[in-house]
This record gives sequence, structure tokens and C-alpha cells, in this order.
Amino acid sequence: MKIMLLIVLLFVISHICVLNCLMRTHNNNTPSLNTRMMYGDSTRRGVPFSKDPHVIRFHGKYLMYYSVPPYSDDSHPVKGWGIGIAESNDLIDWKKIGEILPQQVYEQKGLCAPCALVIHSKVHLFYQTYGNGCRDAICHASSENGIDFIRNPTNPIFHPEGNWTCGRAIDAEVIKFKNQYLLYYATRDSTQQVQLLGVAAAPLNTNFNADDWTQLTDDAILKPELPWEKRCIEGASVIQRGDILYMFYAGAFNNEPQQIGVAQSRDGIKWTRLSDQPFLPNGDPGEWNSSESGHPHILRDRNGKTYLFFQGNNDHGKTWYISKHEVVWNKNGPHILKK
Repeated sequence: MKIMLLIVLLFVISHICVLNCLMRTHNNNTPSLNTRMMYGDSTRRGVPFSKDPHVIRFHGKYLMYYSVPPYSDDSHPVKGWGIGIAESNDLIDWKKIGEILPQQVYEQKGLCAPCALVIHSKVHLFYQTYGNGCRDAICHASSENGIDFIRNPTNPIFHPEGNWTCGRAIDAEVIKFKNQYLLYYATRDSTQQVQLLGVAAAPLNTNFNADDWTQLTDDAILKPELPWEKRCIEGASVIQRGDILYMFYAGAFNNEPQQIGVAQSRDGIKWTRLSDQPFLPNGDPGEWNSSESGHPHILRDRNGKTYLFFQGNNDHGKTWYISKHEVVWNKNGPHILKK
């Protein structure tokens, strides 16, 4: 009798565990159980579609800001791209808690590609307008709770100038470095055919207003040169280790495939690639990211560990998931932690 009761008890426990895993999978729009982070926001199109991740630690939890596409229903009152907000306690399971929607005239066609920076218990969000071609530019907003944002009255705060660029600025990345803030951005050349990276700076006492930014170069700081980069470098994410800055960047346009490379710099302006091969390539045929591994974000966690967040899909952009890998470091630079 005791043996029979034990068998029944084990059977019930195993089924409860399976049910809990399935519920977790459904609630977080993930194709796997709990083996890795796989986040896809299906609220707008009915299928997972999340791009351009940026993750911060704020008020005891993690917040992820990411791009969400226009609604598939053209009659929906919200138009254009927006920014989704999700929270997590463990960097694996994420719950959507809000969206940032167009409010101002300059945002009316959409906004996306967020970068978040925590300064004195306030979240500063840098993002781009969308749908305006060469007039798309970088904007700024701030928040006390990480969800409700107040726009900078001087928006848009930055777009590049010069014969080397068409004037567009997207994919903002802002870091504090050597007594100033550096703003990395992607732009197009004057023919609008090639995607490039540029950099601007603002002083430490900045309010991130438009007048505070100074363009540091009259040419690209990084442009596509390697075969796998094709005609595009974008989506820069920068981390400082010692005296060196490491930039994780996306090479090639979406699904060509886009893949992730790494470069390093001591001054934030002159950059050298660590390899002529992708740091994180797209997946093999049949894998979830076979169409691309793109638009990186590197997070230094409070315990010193670093994680590379990125977007991917295997259907040429019909869906988009966000995932991550832990990154470890040695004297030669970063490496993906193999598990």
C-alpha cells in the first residue's frame, strides 16, 4: 500500500511541474520552458514581435525596454511603432508592464530603439523617431518610476551634420566616459545606401538638451568593411572595462543575416575590431535565430556578470524574439559563455 501511495504521489508532483512549466511558457510568450530567456511580445500582432532590447536594474528589479511594431489592425487608434516595457526578477522570466506611445508631433509616425540610463534614481530614456526618413532623430525623456516618461522640451535633441551623412540619427546609445556623456548613433551616408556609426558628447552637468550635444567627428567612427557587415553597421552597445571601451554592434541589415561584432577603443572615437568574424553569428538552419542574431545590448549586472541581449528570428522577420547569453572576459576580450 505504501509503495502504491508513493507512486501516486510522484505521478501527481510530476504533472504539477509540467503544468507549471507550460503555464510559464504561455504567460511569457516563450517557445521553450525555463532553460533560457526567450521573450516575444504578441500584444500588437498576435505573434511574438520584440526588437531592439535595452535592460537596466532599477528599484530592485530589471526593466527591459524594446521596440514593438505597428498594430496589424489598421483601424487601431495607436499608430506606428512604440516602445514596450517588461520587468523581471531573474533576467529569464519577463512580464510586460507598459508601453511608451507617441505623444508629440515629432513622434506621430512612431518611436522605437530605446536606450535607458539610470542617473540619481531617475531613468533617462533615449530613443528615435520613426518613419521620417532623413529627418528621424534622437529624443530624450525621463521618468521617476521607469514607466511614465516626461519628454525633453528641446526634443529632438540630436541629429548629425556634414557631407558624410544624410542627417538621420537612430539607435541611440549613451554612456558616461571620461567626465562626459557619449552618444553613439547610427546614420546613413549621403546616398542613403550605407549605414554608419557616429558619436557626440555632452558635459556631465547636462540636462541632455539639444544645445548640450557636440558632434565629435565629421566622418563615421565605424563603417561596414567586412564581407559579413555588408552595407550596415548599427545598434551600438558599449561597456567600459578598465581603460577600454568595448562596442557590440550589429553588422548587415535585418535578416541578411544581421550578426554581432565587437570593437574596442581607448578614447571612444577611434575603434578597432577584435576579429574579422562575427562575435555572435546567426544560428544554423532550423535554429530559432537562423535568420539573424542582431541589435545587441550589453548589461553589467550588480554581481559583475555581463549579459548580451539580442534579437533573432527564423522566418525572415515575421516574428522576433529577444534572448541573451552570458559574456565572460579574459585578456583578449569578451567571449560567449558556453553551457
